Amino acid sequence: MKVTVVGAGNVGATCADVLAYREVANEIVLVDIKEGLAEGKALDIWQKAPIDLYDSRTIGATNDYSKSANSDVVVITSGLPRKPGMSRDDLIGTNAGIVKSVTENVIKYSPEAIIIVVSNPLDVMTYQAHLTSKLPRTKVFGMAGILDTARYRAFLAEALNISPKDIQAMLLGGHGDTMVPLPRYTTVAGIPVTELIDKDKLNAILERTKVGGGELVKLMGTSAWYAPGSAAAQMVEAIVKDQRRVFPVCIRLDGEYGIKDCYLGVPVVLGKNGIEKVIELDLNPEERILLESSRKAVREVMDVLENLA
Repeated sequence: MKVTVVGAGNVGATCADVLAYREVANEIVLVDIKEGLAEGKALDIWQKAPIDLYDSRTIGATNDYSKSANSDVVVITSGLPRKPGMSRDDLIGTNAGIVKSVTENVIKYSPEAIIIVVSNPLDVMTYQAHLTSKLPRTKVFGMAGILDTARYRAFLAEALNISPKDIQAMLLGGHGDTMVPLPRYTTVAGIPVTELIDKDKLNAILERTKVGGGELVKLMGTSAWYAPGSAAAQMVEAIVKDQRRVFPVCIRLDGEYGIKDCYLGVPVVLGKNGIEKVIELDLNPEERILLESSRKAVREVMDVLENLA
């Protein structure tokens, strides 16, 4: 199996490192526009193999997509990271051009690849990759929900003083302030979380989750990378190993949840063909209102992208 990660910055390099460490693919290619960056990080990860005992070979390339040829899965992390004071939407003009160019090169050499988009603003960059690739919606989708639920679960584990391993959760909607947390689908070892934490504390955690990315930008001056890179790697692993994992993933909805032609995070089954199934939850009226609000926010940014064309 062969996996390519486009963008050898913090997120892309983390993703490649996790993939190598877990031996998800025989060959992992890093591609970047900056001279020597991908080659250096790929070499560094390869030199770690005798220490961490893995066989996955990592290869780097500067703007040479021929080395990505015949990839089974491609992860696109390219684009400018957020800086303090920037919203994800501020990035749209520049990053749309980058994602379009990257996708064209990816498809040229790996026309059958499954594409996972990580670039921000996530929902709209997934739209751009889909427009450019012309692949089915089941083969071009975005990573956001796994990251958002991970932040939510981490905050809950801290508040409850328990292992994050025992927490399961689900979020819907756009990646950002309009995401839709679903407390009634959140459990701790099968126990509804509402039985373990009071409503005010849970609401505070939900609000912190919504601005989780912004919190890290304020602290570090740039976007997060360990959790996003690991989240993307988990999606790749589910596809390559045909695990049929249930994850929240950004996909173009075609009538599910009463929504058409909008890219939103919803639970799906992820396997060897990409998105094997979209799972439609039975939302209550309050949750449907929140999802509609998220849809409107994402659609507005999609409209900005369409007007740039």
